[in-house]
Amino acid sequence: MCAHYESPHDKALLKKHFDIDLPSELAKRDVWPGYKSTFIRRHPHADVGDDAVPPREALLGSFGLIPHWSKDDKIASHTYNARSETVAEKPSFRDAWRRAQHCIIPAQAIYEPDWRSGKAVSTRITLTNGEPMGLAGLWAQWRSPQGETVHSFTMLTINADEHPFMRNFHKPQDEKRSVVILSPDRYDDWLQASAGECGEFLRAWPADCMAAAAPQQGLNL
Repeated sequence: MCAHYESPHDKALLKKHFDIDLPSELAKRDVWPGYKSTFIRRHPHADVGDDAVPPREALLGSFGLIPHWSKDDKIASHTYNARSETVAEKPSFRDAWRRAQHCIIPAQAIYEPDWRSGKAVSTRITLTNGEPMGLAGLWAQWRSPQGETVHSFTMLTINADEHPFMRNFHKPQDEKRSVVILSPDRYDDWLQASAGECGEFLRAWPADCMAAAAPQQGLNL
């Protein structure tokens, strides 16, 4: 489970890596469930044939999916990750999954607890090439009781019990999970994929392409 990550704010980097412009309202850099941050979806008018319409757009949304039927936004504290094995069945996620409301979540780093010392050590996980991650997610749109339109998103996760890198995190007795890191050359493929085509994207990232360090101790894994 990933409940904490860094959202990149470098406009030039985001334009180069994700081909997007940041939303006018700046996202939180240090993101936890319920915080607003940047996510990327396919532009709703991308198929009209107008060169002025970009294929992708960046929006500000709540980290934690808020389904259309929710009475309030507090559900976001429980819906920031969607298990790939059950996403099609869980009421909070199944509509977004069925409608293939795919998104990409830019992250410079994610944080997971390393329990191998016997206590949780917050550990910063990045790509070894220093580039930002594009995480696979789902987005939704919700109308608040006050009539405000609120966007939200969740990260898809997969089992990582056998992953040489991600199995180091979380309590020993807990199932190991990992976010889904997308290859940059497949970003548009993911955003356009149908629900039935998602399986090919839900793969673990190579362990030797990931690095981790405890923020204060400088621990390398």
